[in-house]
Amino acid sequence: MSTSIRVSDGTKRMLESLKQEDETFDDLLERLAQSEKPIDIGAWSTEKAERARESVKRSRESFER
Repeated sequence: MSTSIRVSDGTKRMLESLKQEDETFDDLLERLAQSEKPIDIGAWSTEKAERARESVKRSRESFER
């Protein structure tokens, strides 16, 4: 089974630049789709999230000086 999709010339050029020599466009799109990782919501523990918040806060404060 085959499906056609329309892309702009610019998008096609970008895809061509990512495509490996021995790859079909189908192979390329499958590889790109598989490389996208879903965001794991709630992955940080409360402690890790608090450390990250503190780091961001310190970073912002250092730019305010």
